[in-house]
Amino acid sequence: MLKLGKREEQIMQVVWQLGDAFIKDIIDEMPEPKPHYNTIATMVKILTEKGFLSAEKIGNMYRYSPLVPLAEYREQDVATIKRKYFGNSFTKMITHFAKEENLSNEELDELVRIIKSQKTS
Repeated sequence: MLKLGKREEQIMQVVWQLGDAFIKDIIDEMPEPKPHYNTIATMVKILTEKGFLSAEKIGNMYRYSPLVPLAEYREQDVATIKRKYFGNSFTKMITHFAKEENLSNEELDELVRIIKSQKTS
C-alpha cells in the first residue's frame, strides 16, 4: 500500500470520519485557513487514482468514499513506524510511548489488561 502525503492523509482522515463526502464537505472539515476548492479537487483526484477513494457521479458532482479502511491504513502505518524506528520490536515501540506519554496508572493498568487478554486468546 502506498504511503499518503501530509495533505492526502488529512483529506483521508476527513473522508474516513464522514464515510463519504463531496469536495465541499471535505473543505468544510479542514482547519483554517481553508484550502482552495481546486487544491482539494486535485488532491482527491490523486487519491482516487492511487486507489484510496472511489468516485460516484451524482448529478454534476462527485461523491467520494474510502476504498481503503482506516484500520487497514493505520495497521500498515504502525507496522512501518515499528520497523523504521524501533527495529521491528513491538516491545521497544510500546516502551517508548509508555515513557514519552507519561501514562496514568489507569492507562498502564488498561495496557496490561489488554496484553494479558491477548495471551489467553
